[in-house]
Amino acid sequence: MSFEWHRTHKILEWVEREMTECVEQYVLEHYGLEEIHELTEEQISELETFRDEELQEYHPLQMGFSNIISYWENYEPEEDDDESGEGDE
Repeated sequence: MSFEWHRTHKILEWVEREMTECVEQYVLEHYGLEEIHELTEEQISELETFRDEELQEYHPLQMGFSNIISYWENYEPEEDDDESGEGDE
């Protein structure tokens, strides 16, 4: 009987989730923020530079950095996130 390992995609999903949570927690703590969308363009640039220059191409943390950068780039605040108070009575 040859070696088999079923559902290896589940392991990859778990690793990606763990790496993303690890990077997110560290980044938020480092910058003193509560949410990834609060990062500035300058801070995102710092993260991209770190990812590209300090981490090897296949380092597991690459996934985490790429995911939070992608989240930041695609973030669209919900209408309820409007802190201007307009429309509130």
